[in-house]
Amino acid sequence: MDEMRPSSGAHLGLASLFPPGLQAIYGECRRHYPDQPNPLQVTAIVKYWLGGPDPLDYISMYRNMGCPALDVQEHWHYVSLGLSDLYGDNRVHEFTGQEGPSGFGFELTFRLKREAGETAPPTWPAELMQGLSRYVFQSENTFCSGDHISWHCPLDNSESRIQHMLLTEDPQMQPVQTPFGIVSFLQIVGVCTEELQAAQQWNGQGILDLLRGVHVAGGPWLITDMRRGETIFDIDPHLQQERVDKGIETDGSNLSGVSAKCAWDDLSRPPEDEDDSRSICIGSQPRRLSDKDTEQIREALRKGLEINSKSVLPPINSQRHNQDRPLSRKDSLESESSAAIVPHELVRTRQLESVHLKFNQESGTLLPLCLRGRLLHGRHFTYKSINGDTAITFVSTGVEGAFATEEHPYAAHGPWLQYSWPDKKLKISVLPDTVFDSPLQ
Repeated sequence: MDEMRPSSGAHLGLASLFPPGLQAIYGECRRHYPDQPNPLQVTAIVKYWLGGPDPLDYISMYRNMGCPALDVQEHWHYVSLGLSDLYGDNRVHEFTGQEGPSGFGFELTFRLKREAGETAPPTWPAELMQGLSRYVFQSENTFCSGDHISWHCPLDNSESRIQHMLLTEDPQMQPVQTPFGIVSFLQIVGVCTEELQAAQQWNGQGILDLLRGVHVAGGPWLITDMRRGETIFDIDPHLQQERVDKGIETDGSNLSGVSAKCAWDDLSRPPEDEDDSRSICIGSQPRRLSDKDTEQIREALRKGLEINSKSVLPPINSQRHNQDRPLSRKDSLESESSAAIVPHELVRTRQLESVHLKFNQESGTLLPLCLRGRLLHGRHFTYKSINGDTAITFVSTGVEGAFATEEHPYAAHGPWLQYSWPDKKLKISVLPDTVFDSPLQ
């Protein structure tokens, strides 16, 4: 449980009593809010490193007066403390040196429109930030600017249309160098469902630029207004056709993969034995992968989701490069970039004659994006199952490193299925979420 209280005197000359990572972030905040040396903070009563449930030690809350000349309205500014390494003693994050990222390399921020008469900041954004941080700590997936987050619930648990999020660089907070590495600041931006879908179909940065141009939708500093009842497409109907549709046609989609509820079956033949490396089969139990296989597949997926000028999937190679990069910090599947990791040799590749692809409704709605925004632009698109180590990658003929070809359109590498798009034997089912929710053994 969290509590709200004024922050300690770290801003008032007692810096030597406080951890260096905390001091560095306080210093960046003090640069923007010199008149608020002791902002209200939401703090975890039991710290994460003492067994508490909340990864963020603190969330500082500042009153920003805005700037009418820049079309920036008055708002509350929230800054997290805990995704980066505050202490440097390995109690939460492994210290990897000053040149790399501190902890996960970023802190979250959020800008919420101040309502008339409000004298104190609402505290619900702190719980939202704790929820996102729990995801980062538990999955070890990091966030990047331009990422989108499907939340499917009003961010403040009201009746608001603001039910999803995009991420972007905070317009004020600059990256800081701490004794434990570099920390950048990613701002949460609340968006409507239609805006999230446009970001999925095109790219997050493009939609963020559109939001910046509409005052009530965020303006230059992308301030979230939970009372906003109209999408940017309601406000300006021309944006969908003139900006989004043309952007997809010209640029394609930057979304190269998603975590999803999905599975695939080989319809060519039944499994020969219990060691047969088929994918998840709905209604039956999958083969249990070893920890080594699991990590190798994840590395291959991270490399495979990299956006390059020419689409490339990871080669199957026995050599691993980038030994200096910690494997405990995994890249976001919805990021525009990922680390160049070449995996170990995986299991054998099998060519299949016929497959059955299974998606839940939300994943199924992304199939047009896969075709229109990715394959038609010579790129690839991956569904990574959230229920196990299974993935489905659609590839075009221009993607290097793919093991699916026009001659052999379906290829399975362990639980990773690749599919090249000729007119071949294919069955696709869109199924209820409950079909995918049975626990895996």
